[in-house]
Amino acid sequence: MPKTSRRIILFPTLILLFFLLFFFGQRGDSRAEGNRFVQLEIKGKKIQVEVARTEEEKSRGLMFRDKLAPDEGMLFIYEREEFLSFWMKNTPLPLSIAFIDPRGRIVDIQDMEPFNLRTHTSSRPASYALEMNKGWFKKNGIRVGDVVQMPLSLKK
Repeated sequence: MPKTSRRIILFPTLILLFFLLFFFGQRGDSRAEGNRFVQLEIKGKKIQVEVARTEEEKSRGLMFRDKLAPDEGMLFIYEREEFLSFWMKNTPLPLSIAFIDPRGRIVDIQDMEPFNLRTHTSSRPASYALEMNKGWFKKNGIRVGDVVQMPLSLKK
């Protein structure tokens, strides 16, 4: 095969390869994306959570993730206390969500199913929402009324 023909085939193949690496590299482990993680504690149980503060981070949430480590989750931070609503669009992981007031007290916990478009609204106003693997709160004996210890930099 002449060198020119090989270049014609090689160039589009390389472009396709870079596209696939970029696209699939954006899915999966969020640590590769450089997102900020902090440690929280609930009833003596330490967890690592990715922080979602901006509208873009909150809109994306855990969409397209195919795994979440056992004691890892995502903490969504809101400017004011209000009724918060979440859904599972484009989210393949079964999750549980805890809604948390400005003082760190859990006011509601709900389970959410993968890809379900049903809206999950907090039963009381909240300033934070914490998503973990489905059943994590129950498995660790964490209930409504328990307090989440978080760094001062995250508190209202």
